[in-house]
Order: sequence, then C-alpha cells, then structure tokens
Amino acid sequence: MPYDPPLNSLGLPKPPAETRVVVAMSGGVDSSVVAAELAREGYDVVGVTLQLYDHGAALAKKGACCAGRDIHDARRVAEVMGFPHYVLDYESHFRESVIDEFADAYLAGATPVPCIRCNERVKFRDLLETARNLGADCMATGHYIQRKMGLHGPELHRAADPVRDQSYFLFSTTAEQLAYLRFPLGHLETKAETRALAARHGLSVADKPDSQDICFVPDGDYAKVIEKLRPGAADPGEIVDLEGRVLGRHNGVIHYTIGQRKGLGIGGLSEPLYVVRLDPEARRVVVGPKTALATRVVPVREINWLGDAPFTSQAEWPLEVKLRSTRPPAHAIIRPLSESEAEVELLSPEQGVSPGQACVFYAPEGSRVLGGGWIWKGH
Repeated sequence: MPYDPPLNSLGLPKPPAETRVVVAMSGGVDSSVVAAELAREGYDVVGVTLQLYDHGAALAKKGACCAGRDIHDARRVAEVMGFPHYVLDYESHFRESVIDEFADAYLAGATPVPCIRCNERVKFRDLLETARNLGADCMATGHYIQRKMGLHGPELHRAADPVRDQSYFLFSTTAEQLAYLRFPLGHLETKAETRALAARHGLSVADKPDSQDICFVPDGDYAKVIEKLRPGAADPGEIVDLEGRVLGRHNGVIHYTIGQRKGLGIGGLSEPLYVVRLDPEARRVVVGPKTALATRVVPVREINWLGDAPFTSQAEWPLEVKLRSTRPPAHAIIRPLSESEAEVELLSPEQGVSPGQACVFYAPEGSRVLGGGWIWKGH
C-alpha cells in the first residue's frame, strides 16, 4: 500500500524545509508576519517586494505601500528572520496595467477600483508567474481572506474578521490561482493578533500604521493625479438637472463621483441634490434628487465565477452581492447572459451604484465567495 506523506500547514505533502514559499511582501505588518511565521515553521521562504511606482511625495509618506520606505521595511524583516529577499521593478508594467486604466476610467465618468486590477494583473498574474519560475510550491500573501478545501477543490471564503475582510478586492482570483495561493492570516479574529505576532518576532513593523489610500494617490487627491497623467482632464463645464437645465458650473468632471452631495456649489435650492450621472464627453455633471440614485438592475461583465457548477448552468442564481467594499452584502438574483456577462437584480434598490465598481458574489449562507464582475453602463 503506497505511503501518503502527511500534509504540512500549507496543505502540501512534504516537510516544511522541502517546501519553497514565495511571500509577496509589501513592507506592511500583515505580509511581514506571514513571512516571519512561515520562516519560524521551517519553510524555505523567499520574500519578494514589488517596486510599483516612484512618486517623490509618496515615498516619504508612511501610509502608502510598495514605495521606498516599505521596501526597506520588507528587507529588514528578511534580514531578521534570515531568508532571501528580492525587489522586482514592475513600475512600467504597473503603469500600463493599473494606473493608465484608472485615469481613463475616471475620465470616462466611472469610479474605478485599482487595487482589484493590481491584484488581478500584477500580484496574482505576473508575480505568481515569477514565484513559479523561482521553483516555489506556492505563494503566500498577507491578505485577509480564507482558502478552504471543498468537495471540488480549493474555495475562497471571507476572512474570519469581518472588519478586515478583503474579499471584495480579491473576487477576480481564478480557480487556477487559488490552487497555488495561500492566505495564512485569513483565520485570525482581530488585527491585534497580527500585531502581537509581529512583536513576538521582534519585527520593527509591529506598530506600523495600515495603508489607507490607493498607493499611487497617497494624499487621496485623485483629481490631482489624473490631471498630471492626463493634462486637460479638468476642463470646466456645466452642472445640469435631469431635464438639462443649467444650475451652475464645475471645474472638471474628474472632481465628482456618483452619489456626491457636498461641494456642488449650487446653493439656494429647495431640496438637496446629488450627482446622478457624469457625462465626460459633454463635460456635464448631472444632478438630481436622492430618489434618482436608486438602482435595482445592474449590468455586470468580465465575470470570474468560482462556483462548483458552470455559471451558465442555471438561468438564475439567488445570491448576495456587494457593490462597494464598505457596504454589507445584499440579496440579489443573478441572471447569466453568457459565461462572462450577467444582469444583477437587487431585491432592494441601492443608491450611488457607479460604473467601474466591482459587484462581488457571495453564497447566501456561510462565508463562501463565488466570484464577481465589473459594473458597466450597459446598452
């Protein structure tokens, strides 16, 4: 009878010392703890940090990831724990795959989520390929999400800590990538546990603050970055109501997002108005009452499906969906139009739904993530 070696803590059938793991290290506390814990368990750890951009101001800011300070912090962790660390220059690729699309989407009146594209196109595609080239058995990250083995193979599940859960940003992880990826922090109940582990290893990043902003927009001023990338993007235009009546002027469509109420500069009206639609071609910001923001049917494309049965095997999928990272999942019916497109009907209308955001699918019970897609304008 053949002997099956026991699985190690990463679910692989060999001793840790014979298991090579590439850890994607951003320089923050989460990925640092992952690398340190795996090194302590005796794994053959290789740390990799991506140099994604070099905006002078961003390098000096503590809250931005993958910049100069963070590369230094990641290298320090590798030195303390005694494993090799490499820095890969992905700057031009990051610009082409993430930053350019971010700028173009904003100019088209959408509200993009570049962190998802970075995970999809840079970290989980190119970096994962690099990990394979380095002979790694798997790649580990500090994301708060869980990978669990199901009847049909690995499944994606929400993190144990709902406050830290990053499933919204990882919906485009494919089944093939999931087979290779590991998320050692997903089961932790609180961020305090992660920081305690960092302190136990004597890591200097134990008290490092979390990054809040998009890494290449370190001060949260999207419009300033877009203007730099796309000169002329802040051309002025008209603020109009739903009937097309001019209510005021604006200094660039890129300064507005759907659902925005404050800062419109059109006072003296009987009811509060919200940004309902952006028309970049006509350089118009369309405003209306809150009721005009309500959306029930959402067109979704570029779908990544992680269910056990094929996406098109059912006419309808009664699931829960998240339309923003900060919103709780809501009941919906998903009707596949093809393997990559669907119509999502929300059982209760939501406000401020914008093209460019993600629509992430969840099982109605339990913690399983079933994929998702991108909201667009439809026909």
